[in-house]
Amino acid sequence: MSQRENPVVGHVTQGSVFDDPALFDPSRAAELKMRAELLRGLEHWLESSGQTQAKAAKVLGVTQARVSDIKRGKISTFSLDLLVRLAARAGLNPKVKLAA
Repeated sequence: MSQRENPVVGHVTQGSVFDDPALFDPSRAAELKMRAELLRGLEHWLESSGQTQAKAAKVLGVTQARVSDIKRGKISTFSLDLLVRLAARAGLNPKVKLAA
């Protein structure tokens, strides 16, 4: 039997993969979750705006290649601070909420 037919699962993560302590420490997970949320918001903005990538690039102040990275979900190519700035430029009004 191939591995695809009978996969071996070491553990199962409920919720986000970033919550898995075997993969990410809590501080890194918090940053990755914020980056992922901002990237999803930007992806949604791009889809719903109906703009070309070139037009969206002008609005965001980046190259068309960077807009393509957003559309492809390339989270590793964006820092948290850049994603916050891009979301603000897109009019998404990014905010931080802390929970105890």
